[in-house]
Amino acid sequence: MDRRDFLAAGVAATVLGACSDRTSAPEPTATEPLEPEAPTVVRIASVRTAVEGNVLPELVKQFEATSPYRVEVTTGTRVYDLAREGKVDLVVSHYGHRDVEAFVLDGLGEWPRTIFSNQMALVGPPADPAGVRGLDDAAEAFRRIASTRSKFVVNGIDGVQYLTDVLWHATGKLDRTGWMIDEETAKDAALMRASELQAYTFWGLTPFLRLDAHSPLGLEPLVLDDPLLQRMLVSVIVKPGRAAAVNLAGAQAMQTFLLEPATQATIRTIHYPGKTTVSWVPAGRHNRSAILPKG
Repeated sequence: MDRRDFLAAGVAATVLGACSDRTSAPEPTATEPLEPEAPTVVRIASVRTAVEGNVLPELVKQFEATSPYRVEVTTGTRVYDLAREGKVDLVVSHYGHRDVEAFVLDGLGEWPRTIFSNQMALVGPPADPAGVRGLDDAAEAFRRIASTRSKFVVNGIDGVQYLTDVLWHATGKLDRTGWMIDEETAKDAALMRASELQAYTFWGLTPFLRLDAHSPLGLEPLVLDDPLLQRMLVSVIVKPGRAAAVNLAGAQAMQTFLLEPATQATIRTIHYPGKTTVSWVPAGRHNRSAILPKG
């Protein structure tokens, strides 16, 4: 065998060996998702407003009456932490929740489905020095507060601060001196400060009612009807994974129920506790039409 024949034989042997290695190596297999420990239980983690505002408890009661599933609801601020730990099957949160985007982009949750919107309110003193009570235009209410130099406390939580900035621009960026008070307070602390000053501020209707019931504020919800004051909530199905057993079928059944036309119609009739004139707003129609239940 000359040198060229020897090299050709060596190359052929290498190629055959590599092919043999590839065919003999076991193919990787996908890990089967774990079965849920309680297949008839759907575990939901929800932000507080949907529970305290009575919409989720009422819908859960109706779902349980018409399905084979029982629902366990956990409420709090770390709803996506619970989902990452495999402790829940479905999450209900605001679309703008700080953790929803990372949870979905990390491949841990299905695409968020809009289900309903909660209500923010412009609250203020009963005397209403700016004369905004009952307005359906938040920008006009903001303009009246500014033009009468009535005190307004900025609620520094991100979404509410953003709304305040939008309305400030909508009113022509009026001079903030002397009436707009920004002390970097947020949430309940901003409400307490507005109470002390008998000032106006923005906050969610549900947390306002909760705080007012615990510590009367001497403030009232005055402007509610502008669509800008609605904040959308979504449901996110937790994807099954190797680390946790998720009741996928139960979560899908609950989400489908929330999006059914009959359920969306019911949402319009659910009032906030003690506020028979203020109802929840259905938001199912904002989803892609192809995924929406019929009839």
